[in-house]
Amino acid sequence: MKQVTKMLAALSAFGMLFSCEPVEDRESLPSITLSPSEINISVTQNPSNLNEVTMTNLTDDVIPYWSYTNAYGDDLGHSNQQSNTVVFPFAGTYTVQFTAYTRGGAVEAAPVTVTIDANNEEYFSDPAWDMLTNGVEGKTWELDMASPIGWCGLDYPWYPTGADYWNWFPTYADASWAMENKDWGSMTFNLDGNYNVSVTQTALTTNNQVTKTGTFSYDIDNHKLTFNGGPEMLYGGDYYPDASNWVSVNVIELTDASLRLAVIRDQSRAGESVCQIMFHYKPVE
Repeated sequence: MKQVTKMLAALSAFGMLFSCEPVEDRESLPSITLSPSEINISVTQNPSNLNEVTMTNLTDDVIPYWSYTNAYGDDLGHSNQQSNTVVFPFAGTYTVQFTAYTRGGAVEAAPVTVTIDANNEEYFSDPAWDMLTNGVEGKTWELDMASPIGWCGLDYPWYPTGADYWNWFPTYADASWAMENKDWGSMTFNLDGNYNVSVTQTALTTNNQVTKTGTFSYDIDNHKLTFNGGPEMLYGGDYYPDASNWVSVNVIELTDASLRLAVIRDQSRAGESVCQIMFHYKPVE
């Protein structure tokens, strides 16, 4: 089951790969009138790999723009290429939409529905997906108050020869000033039909909590975790104003028992240099 459910975690990566907007250099196009019925496109599945879908524009003298969504209506990606190939690694129904940009404006073709009957179990073999989410069952993380926070250079931990490769990950006993020792909330990731994430954040000065739900994407190769639709990375202490982005964060470490995520301190209120602020999590038992 875990091998199957690892499939459920990657389509957001395609949203990152195909994020281009339509090019609207319409003045160079011929002055033509086009109706939706005259748009000619091809949307086909690879017979040897039905999870692979190729979208091809066969209409002359237009600027193509593709977009595709899953059954939940989530935007999975975009392309302005004449031919575009994507992989939908798990079973489901997808909608491919095509817009032809002409000198006279945009003309939309009738949407095309693609049905994927089975998961592609080999597509996501990297164990990191299971470490983060525990598949469909889900996994909840909380701050590890034994060593909840640390700081590191922008090169850490990926470029050991870099000029900004350093880290300081103190224990709570050595840096109790960093934050109050309390329940700061939790983050839950699961792959139950979508890339689901729920973040419950405790307020700085009270024990009031706010929960936000949304989706996430995990770019393993580039060590990036992105929260979509409202949630932000769980944190502790008074650090929120020091970083401008709590949505796209760096994955410093991921094992079955430890998760370290970092934001970039790019607007330090104390005038400190740019670095990564790292928060350390452990699974909720």
